Amino acid sequence: MTTPRVEKIALVSHFSEVGDWAFDAALQMARARETAINIYYFLESPFEISHDVAPADIEVPAYDEQTLVAKEREVREYFEDRLGDFVQVGFRVCPTGRHNLELRRCLLRREYQLLIIPYLSPDVGFGNMSLQEFAYRFAAPVMLVGPERPSEYRFNPFAGVVHGSDHLVYGPWQAINAPTELQTLPVV
Repeated sequence: MTTPRVEKIALVSHFSEVGDWAFDAALQMARARETAINIYYFLESPFEISHDVAPADIEVPAYDEQTLVAKEREVREYFEDRLGDFVQVGFRVCPTGRHNLELRRCLLRREYQLLIIPYLSPDVGFGNMSLQEFAYRFAAPVMLVGPERPSEYRFNPFAGVVHGSDHLVYGPWQAINAPTELQTLPVV
């Protein structure tokens, strides 16, 4: 059986301590594997969506080009010093509130083979479900970083098929278990 190689890593950014831990893990992994990082910033934060609404029902404000360019500049400036001499990095500002759909589209365009998300707290949501449920159900390798320590890693079942997955992180990690309840509303 062949296993996919990680050629690009995606990071869902969050301007917080745990978000910085996830960035550090992505950068460490990218340097060690000599891969690129694509950093995604969602104007409509996936961590703040209500669980009782379908993503397609979320009204997304219309953002003008000037706003999108200004936000991309802000995101680039936030990570600039942290990147140091690392230049294999891309940035995407996503105005949509349909996080699951956007991340799937980027996966299909081969913008990444591993998705890293900061695990802000045990009860944090992502889109209209819990982050643990999103990571477990997402049909690609996902790694969560946090919430208590920067060396706290969780992997979904798909991460086990990545070439060299036993060396994805330096330190112990946990499997993301199947959720006891699933979101019944549409999730894309």
